[in-house]
This record gives sequence, structure tokens and C-alpha cells, in this order.
Amino acid sequence: MASIRKHATKIQSVLLILAVFTAGFALGNLNTPSEAQTAFGDTDEAFAPLYQVFNLIQSEYVDADIVEVPALVNGAIQGMVDSLGDQYSGYMQPTVFDMFNTDLSGDVEGIGVVIRTIEETGEIEVVNVLEGAAARSAGVLPGDIFWEVDGQSVIGMNQTELAGIVRGPAGTDVTITFKRDEAFIELTITRVRFSVPIVTSEVLDGNIAYVSLAEFNGNAAEELANTFEELDVNSRAGLIFDLRGNPGGLLRSAVEVASLFIQDGTILYESFGDGTEEIFEATGDYAGIEVPIVVLVDEGSASASELVSGAMKVRGVATLIGETTFGKGTVQTVQPLDNGGGLRLTIARYLLPDRNWIHDIGVDPDVLVEWNPQTTEEMEGDDPQLQAAIEFFTAEN
Repeated sequence: MASIRKHATKIQSVLLILAVFTAGFALGNLNTPSEAQTAFGDTDEAFAPLYQVFNLIQSEYVDADIVEVPALVNGAIQGMVDSLGDQYSGYMQPTVFDMFNTDLSGDVEGIGVVIRTIEETGEIEVVNVLEGAAARSAGVLPGDIFWEVDGQSVIGMNQTELAGIVRGPAGTDVTITFKRDEAFIELTITRVRFSVPIVTSEVLDGNIAYVSLAEFNGNAAEELANTFEELDVNSRAGLIFDLRGNPGGLLRSAVEVASLFIQDGTILYESFGDGTEEIFEATGDYAGIEVPIVVLVDEGSASASELVSGAMKVRGVATLIGETTFGKGTVQTVQPLDNGGGLRLTIARYLLPDRNWIHDIGVDPDVLVEWNPQTTEEMEGDDPQLQAAIEFFTAEN
């Protein structure tokens, strides 16, 4: 295994950026800066121009007296990471990294949206608006594109940079201009502190158990197992497991959740850049669900959601209904840096049990049911994907 993995406590994560506007920022192994590996090639020769530019700025730049060294270092790190061309790798300046650590503690201060970068344009759009969050009450909709924040253009920013100016203390306001189709919508949103409910459940008409999972945190599998027991799932006509809008979370959590549905065998393969791989098998904590299972997925189902739904499809334990998932098949780590910041870095690909890599492709549902709500009323009204799942069980019986 690569040494980056030998020295770290593995809390890998496979999260589509849960917008740092809500809970979990994403991502992986926490290494100490001293464990950084030697740069490729001749380090001294490769870095000589960098030191040369630094010295020239300090000695000859017209406003050198007001240039702060940490700002130059931040810019150099940012440029280095940006050159990777990987939207899931990113540099977190100290203030943003502090926010990341706060997010891991549970409660969240933000507006409550899940975001993604549109590969073709580089624009950042809203994928999901969390129920009960400030963004929803303000009128933010899936598909809205961030344009300006407090009068500052965000075009060209990465997700980490955008998060740094959207997030802020609860009770403060942020004014965001969104591009919606060809129109521009300006909304002032009051940031709030809230907790994202991880598991919600109910028994639907027709004696169908319904369970929704919001993200894959460290407690997800335990909460799901308890919920299955409380619902007495095997006495129901079927189980609907809703992963729509779920951006992912911890790799370990995804394996644990998949193991509730898959009794034994391979859950996924983790493939590293040096050619090595790690195989994740079912943990043995099978929940013993005997009734038919439907998994609901959509374009907002990403990373760990795709890992779990894809593994369940490949292993033949569930029927997927909805839309093709987001298509994120990589794993990141987060490492603290000496300056108080952090580095989020892609370190592996994950493959489904059939060794397919779903990156930029997604997991196709068995039953395609498209639904692209454009208004809050449509988001809260009839749900054709859920209805299709209910009708699946009706047809089965």
C-alpha cells in the first residue's frame, strides 16, 4: 500500500461536496504534515523558479511592503492544487479548515444546500436543497447556479473558495445572486445552525416500509439497523430505501451500510495510483431483510450513495428506481498542514463488485423515472419516483 495510507487513521470519505454549507465537508485520511512524500523529480531544480518568483516579489514588486508572506504561500499552494484539474482535490485555508473541523462535530452553520461543479462550464450549481434549511425557505432551487455572493463574483471559484464566503456564523445574512435559466435571482439568506437528520422513516400505505438516509456518517449503519428493527421490516410488503440527494460520506460508513443488505462477499475495490488495491468485504452485520427492496436514486445520489446502490444492484439484492446517479468514483483524504490549513486530495478510485468504475458515468436505475422539479411546490408535491416504487410492490403482489 502507498505510505500515505500506512501512517494514518483511515477515515476515508467519498462525499460529493456537501457544500461545506451543510454537514460533512468530505473526505479522508488525516495525516500529519511531516508525512508528506518527496516531490516527483529533482525537487530543488523543480522548485527553483518558485523561490525565484518569491524573492523577486519581495525585492522588486512596487507594493512589496504591503504583501504578506502567508498570502503568497496560500496562492502558491492554491495554484499547485488547482493545476491537478481535479474538482475533488482542494486547498483549505485555515479559516475554511476550521469550518471543516466544526462540521465534523455534528451541528452545522450554513444555508443548507448540496452543490457540484458543472464539468463543462466550471460553474457551481445547487444539487439539493435540504428540507427545513434556510436556503429552502428563501426560495433556492436545485439547478440554481451561484453567480455572486455579497456582490462578489464567484465565477471561476472552486467549491472550497465558494464555501469560504457563503458559510458564516448563524444569525448573519448572506446575499447570493443565482442564475436560474436565463434570469438572475438575488436572495438574502440568514444563516442558521441546524442538525441534518440522518435517518427518517415511516410505514406507507400498502404496508410498505420507507427509510431515507441523508448522508453516510459514522452512525449511519447503526441508526439504519435500529430503524429496520423498529419498523419490523420483514413484516412489511417491502422496503423503500431512499438515497436521493444523498451526497455520500465516509467510506467505512458506506461499507457498513452496504453490509446490512449484502450478506457476504465483495462490497467494493479501492484502486490506488501505484497499482495496488484494497478489497472491502461485507462486515458480517447483515440485517437479514427478506422482503423485496427498492432503492430510490437520482442525479444528487453521489459517491457513497453510488457505492452502496451500485453494490446492491450488482449483487442482485435490490431494484433501483429513479435516475442515473451523479457519477463520482473517487476517494479523498484530508490532511492538516503546518499553517493551520488543510489539503483535500484524491488518493484512489473505487470500483463496484463487478470492477466497473462509475466515475462521470453514474449508476443506471433498473427502472428509469425522471423527475426534475423546478419549483418549491413541485419539490413538495407528488413524487413520481416514490409512486413508482410503491407501484413496484403492488405489481409484485
